[in-house]
Amino acid sequence: MVSINVSAAGKPISLARGLPMVVELSGKQLEDATIADVKSAITEKYPRFYLERQKITLKDSKNVLADDITLKVAGVAEGGELSVKDLGPQVSWKTVFLVEYAGPLFIHPVIYYFPKLFYGGPVQHSMLQRYVLAFVMLHFAKRELETLFVHRFSHATMPLTNIFKNSAHYHLGSGLALAYSIYSPVYGAASPYIRGTARNDPLYIQAGAAIWLFSEISNLITHIKLRALRPAGSRKRAIPRGYGFNLVSFPNYFFEFLGWLVIAALTGSYTAWIFLVISTYQMYVWAIKKHLGYRKEFGSDYPRDRKAMFPFLA
Repeated sequence: MVSINVSAAGKPISLARGLPMVVELSGKQLEDATIADVKSAITEKYPRFYLERQKITLKDSKNVLADDITLKVAGVAEGGELSVKDLGPQVSWKTVFLVEYAGPLFIHPVIYYFPKLFYGGPVQHSMLQRYVLAFVMLHFAKRELETLFVHRFSHATMPLTNIFKNSAHYHLGSGLALAYSIYSPVYGAASPYIRGTARNDPLYIQAGAAIWLFSEISNLITHIKLRALRPAGSRKRAIPRGYGFNLVSFPNYFFEFLGWLVIAALTGSYTAWIFLVISTYQMYVWAIKKHLGYRKEFGSDYPRDRKAMFPFLA
């Protein structure tokens, strides 16, 4: 049996007012007892203080100890001390993704099919508007299905407040702002901005649709490849290779960028361009951070000429 002292890091934890406590792990040794075992013992005594809310560190340290790390590897001795912090209410990553993507799936058809509520009258929709509606609906339907059946998350939860911040990007950006702009009379069939221009040329629109479809299928392929690298229930990481990965570390972000670029280029909408810039910047920040993480983790085994997100560039 292993005995560990656990105390609150900083201020007292309202859900675990009995801390400090002694955690006794029967049938365990330092070599096989994990941080997850300690968390489970805390939750057993304080059921409302569930595992995902707990942040475990060594005493007087801010470095988080992963659930699968053994006490011996963490440097904890028999009778040693760990600190626990309450991360607050949590929500699963899957739930956040589903809520994020549901916004545009609801907002776009409402604005498209009920123009009188938003523009004061009917809109004779152009071919371009019909294609954009199809692009958006198919894109976010794909996202929802990927969330349910493809994605594997390295972390189970995030703070509950993040659901509002993350959803705002999709509900307000690619949802309300984009829909209100593109389904307006400005882009309607009778508008001089559309009538007699390339934006009403079936060949032009279908060429854009072909590039968009390529980007969506390619994005799905890269997500499936990433899934295959991580066995279910593990945090194992491996070097991704093949379809796009030989050029960049995150081709999924590049293909996402390409899909939104098609919508911005076809419509010429300022809103679409602004959303493209904001979302591309955010994806590039993520790509750089993860790209550097790959290089640090895999060292000389990681391809040195591989860029982060944009082939041959960056």
